[in-house]
Amino acid sequence: MAYTILRGGRVLDIAAGTAEPADILIEDDTIREIGPPGCAAPEGAREIPAERRLIHPGLINAHTHSHGNLAKGMGDRWTLELLLTAAPWLGGNRGRDDMQLSAQLGAVEMMLKGCTACYDLFFEWPVPSREGLGLVAEAYRQVGMRAVVAAMVADRSFYEAIPGLAEALPAELQARVAGLRLAPGETTLAALRGSLDDWSFDRERLRPALAPTIPHHCSDAFILGCANLARDFGLGLHSHVAESKVQAVTGIKLYGKTQTAHLDALGVLGPNFTVAHGVWLDEDDMARLGDRGASVAHNPGSNMRLGSGLADTRAMLERHVNLGVGTDGGGQTGDQFVGWTMHAELENLVAAGMTPAQVIQSATRNSAEILGLSDLGTVAAGRSADFVVLDANPLDDITNTRRIAKVYLRGHEIDRAKLRADWAAH
Repeated sequence: MAYTILRGGRVLDIAAGTAEPADILIEDDTIREIGPPGCAAPEGAREIPAERRLIHPGLINAHTHSHGNLAKGMGDRWTLELLLTAAPWLGGNRGRDDMQLSAQLGAVEMMLKGCTACYDLFFEWPVPSREGLGLVAEAYRQVGMRAVVAAMVADRSFYEAIPGLAEALPAELQARVAGLRLAPGETTLAALRGSLDDWSFDRERLRPALAPTIPHHCSDAFILGCANLARDFGLGLHSHVAESKVQAVTGIKLYGKTQTAHLDALGVLGPNFTVAHGVWLDEDDMARLGDRGASVAHNPGSNMRLGSGLADTRAMLERHVNLGVGTDGGGQTGDQFVGWTMHAELENLVAAGMTPAQVIQSATRNSAEILGLSDLGTVAAGRSADFVVLDANPLDDITNTRRIAKVYLRGHEIDRAKLRADWAAH
């Protein structure tokens, strides 16, 4: 057993709103004790001075898309629907090596910016494969980051999903978009089951999940098939719900009710279900999610960039919805910095009604609940030693604008120089 003790850092207590000096004793990868400065440590323990440093839980990205990390800066001033139209151009012609590299780049960026775990909804054309899922998971394993990896799937293309869209296109374009049809739902579900049967990674660090991408991009039978797989394998479900006005209107047109009400009628809402974005949820939708113990992965940076709107996070919290925070994909936001996403929330405090403590909690403990990794998100005895150490010296702000000094995963400081060198080499 190896012991490490951090001396004198200010440990953030989100609930109490305090950051008192303390020593943190770590045994292997677990926090064993948080005590007053100068507390005893086992003989031979490695000592790390942390005075004038702020220690808080590792940030957790509740919603991202690793395939977007090779598409940064390729578009601007577009809506979600224009982004989806451009998806074959943004992410097409990708081999499996590209999938793994894209995930590695995102993992390194997140780690360097204080994020220790993420929920990755990646895409593989034309159907998810055992090899593709394994390569993405292996990318996170190599970097040392925890992740939930979910293939983003559907059985209707974007052009089939929105009523009247394909018919409104010129004839020559109708023929082209017909070539973008997805595999039959039964084929995709069979591929997913095969991948899940063969999962070989440690589920405490890397676990699979299921992501029926957008409700109206999926037939009811397909959504229920994903829900059945989630039940059979004990996995989470994650879907883009009420992200844009187009989605909200399409739900009413197709179902005669909101997307959330339709999902509830299908019986798929529950503690394992995460709504991504939820910008256009109404009060009844939020109440349904809260009553079912479901979560929302709030993506304020992406919502602003795409002009989707401002999610009513205060109303969600009042209805007991577990609210996490995500960056969304690099193609949408150009960044995988959860701290910037928290800043985007803070910029909207007046409109969204969230307190700073709620913002911090959403990016740590609440997001950990979305990932199903409840051991994360809190710096406390008995919890995993995944935390961030920030430079708290205001005199250093001029030269240290990011303020992140060190990131610890399972009690071990990450080798930032090696991560940067590997990133530059790619």
